Amino acid sequence: MNTAEWILVAILSVTLLIFLIVGIILVIALIGLTKEAKKVVEKGQDIAENANGIVNNVKGMTSIGGTVEMFVDKYVTPKLKEKLKEDKEKKDGRKK
Repeated sequence: MNTAEWILVAILSVTLLIFLIVGIILVIALIGLTKEAKKVVEKGQDIAENANGIVNNVKGMTSIGGTVEMFVDKYVTPKLKEKLKEDKEKKDGRKK
C-alpha cells in the first residue's frame, strides 16, 4: 500500500473510533434519560389519580345530592342514632 493510503486508513480508523466512543456515551446517557422519564411518568400517574379523587370529592360537595348527603351524615344521623338509643332504653325499661 501507498503512504497516502495508509494515512487515509489511519484517519478513517481514528474517525470511526471517535464516533464509536461518542455513540457508546450517547447510548449510556439515553438509558439514564429513559429511567428518569419513567419516574416522571409514574409521578404523573399518581398526580392524575389524586386529582381524580379530588374532583370526585369536590363534585360530591358541590352537587345538591352530595350536599344533602353530607348534611344528613353530619347532623341528622347522629341525632337519629341518639333518638333510637333513647327509644330502645325506654322500651327495655318498660319491659323489665
